[in-house]
Amino acid sequence: MTRDYTSHSAEETVELGRRLSSELRNAHVVLLRGDLGAGKTTLVKGIAEGFKAAEADDVTSPTFTLIHEYRGPERDVFHIDLYRLERPGELDSLGLEDLMHEERNLLLIEWGEKFPRILKQKDAEISIHRAGHDERKVRLTTN
Repeated sequence: MTRDYTSHSAEETVELGRRLSSELRNAHVVLLRGDLGAGKTTLVKGIAEGFKAAEADDVTSPTFTLIHEYRGPERDVFHIDLYRLERPGELDSLGLEDLMHEERNLLLIEWGEKFPRILKQKDAEISIHRAGHDERKVRLTTN
């Protein structure tokens, strides 16, 4: 199933993330696609809030740390950024396979399309693209 959304501000993108959290209740691996600065982390802020795993202001980009973990009462949200990884061996060192098999975990993975095995394991995909200065087009596709 595919659904399209439009956001006109960062605040609307956070709110959209909150709403999308209900559609991701059964997902474990979600691929996040979009150019640098498209708003992926802004969307994750709302998703993490939707799962009561973090306040929006506490969610930051994991570009240099690779993984940020936010613990919620029912689901733990892992925001993962694979932009800096090049080889599958680097992916192995992160322990994503273990995280993927824990029932309560939701993995939101940026730049996962670089690795075929991530593509095979995804339950959903969210793409976000700039359509203007503040406007974003967001597409949610679930398997």
